Amino acid sequence: MSRIENIALAPVHQAAQRLMDNVDRVVVGKRAAAELMMVALLTEGHVLVEDVPGIGKTLLARTVARSLGATFKRIQFTPDLLPSDVTGIHYFNQQTSRFEFRAGPIMAHIVLADEINRATPRTQSCLLEAMQERQVTVDGDTHPLPRPFLVMATQNPVEMEGTFPLPEAQLDRFLLRLTLGYPTEAEEGQILTRFEHDNPLEHLKPVIEAQELLRLQGLCRQVHVEESVRQYIVNVARATREHPSIELGASPRATLGLYAACQGLAAVRGRNFVLPDDAKELAAPVLAHRLVVKSEARLRGGSPEAVVAQVVASVPVPVEP
Repeated sequence: MSRIENIALAPVHQAAQRLMDNVDRVVVGKRAAAELMMVALLTEGHVLVEDVPGIGKTLLARTVARSLGATFKRIQFTPDLLPSDVTGIHYFNQQTSRFEFRAGPIMAHIVLADEINRATPRTQSCLLEAMQERQVTVDGDTHPLPRPFLVMATQNPVEMEGTFPLPEAQLDRFLLRLTLGYPTEAEEGQILTRFEHDNPLEHLKPVIEAQELLRLQGLCRQVHVEESVRQYIVNVARATREHPSIELGASPRATLGLYAACQGLAAVRGRNFVLPDDAKELAAPVLAHRLVVKSEARLRGGSPEAVVAQVVASVPVPVEP
């Protein structure tokens, strides 16, 4: 690769280590998930945590939020939740004889959308503008959201009764989708020991302030991406649109997301340049949830993650001359 100017990314790496160490104090054995959470924070991308109940989805999201010196709101999504319950309302103030805006819980740096697929499509759609444009429009008035702004959503992929699957437009606005998986036998024993007397989350202190995070985000955008690696990212995204098992491939928004996530992962690991391996590692978390696999492929057991693995294997990897 060509010689590049050294960029002082040590603050990013150090902040990432502090956040992951903080998560380790509460959540057992999920350091890799914490690393991807840090990548999302650095790229101001939203995260969907999808797994069966009791795995620790909400705990992970709350731990990351508690580790940041930023405003945090949790929204419990239910079938009767209205869009105004999320965005806010205009109400008539009798003291001032004027209509005033009362902000909803979306007006925070970190928003936890717990069990997001339990809300109706109408309520889910109120997040589209917020997640993409960092603003909400209520009764014709546009209100900017605080920066940084991140939505961390959780959902249960198994239970279908009383749920509303997220539409493709909603899924495409999530930078990453994470699955946590069951802990090992040793990790499960450690969980019992850690939570035996109290919840360690209650004693957790912030390790990154909101303004510091904004500065770190600016540093990440300076991470160098060599032209051949840039083209490799484009080729991987475009290959999803031509794969015979995929009905709907990755959008240009997904390509942008993969590019930014690669920069974030490189910075978290202390590098000022992106490797092809970064794109290969992030392809499934960034792309799989955005793809629509054909029904015949699903019947043959072809999951989106498996199809992404096939796509990555089919695209030639650039090599250093």
